[in-house]
Amino acid sequence: MTASDNRVTARLTKLMTDVKNLDATSVRGKRAVGVAIALAPAKALLKGFNFNNKAILGSILFKPFVVTPATGVITINGLVPINDIAFPTGATHINLKGSWAKVDFTNNISDVKLSNVINLPINAVSTNVILTPTAPPVGAGTNLFVLQIEFFKW
Repeated sequence: MTASDNRVTARLTKLMTDVKNLDATSVRGKRAVGVAIALAPAKALLKGFNFNNKAILGSILFKPFVVTPATGVITINGLVPINDIAFPTGATHINLKGSWAKVDFTNNISDVKLSNVINLPINAVSTNVILTPTAPPVGAGTNLFVLQIEFFKW
C-alpha cells in the first residue's frame, strides 16, 4: 500500500485482535472477528484507522468529508488545498482517491471497488471533490470505506 507506515501490519493485527475479543458468544480460543464485527463497539474500533501513523488524516485534511454508505461516494465540498491540506515541503499536487470494500470476515471473502482519482494542484482554488466507486462491491459482509491522499511534486 502506498500510504502505509512500516508498522501498519502490527497495528492492524492488534486492532483486529481487539475486535475479535469483543466476541462474547464464542468460547475463549474460538472467538472470531466474523462474529464480533456485527457489534457497534467492534465497528467503532475500525472507524478512523490510519494506514500511516506518521500522517494521521485529521492532521493532514482540515476540511470535513462525508461518506455516503449507500453509494460509497466520498465528498469534500469546497476543498482549498493550500488552506485545507497540510502538505509536505516541495509538494505541488495532491491525489485524492477512495475505495469501498465489502469484507466477509467469516468466510474470508472480499470485494473492493476503487473510485476515480482527483488530481489537484496545491493552490487557493476551491474544488468540490466527489470520489465515486466504479460500482458497489459484491457479496455479503462489512462495508469499509477508505480515503487516501497522496502528495507529489510535478
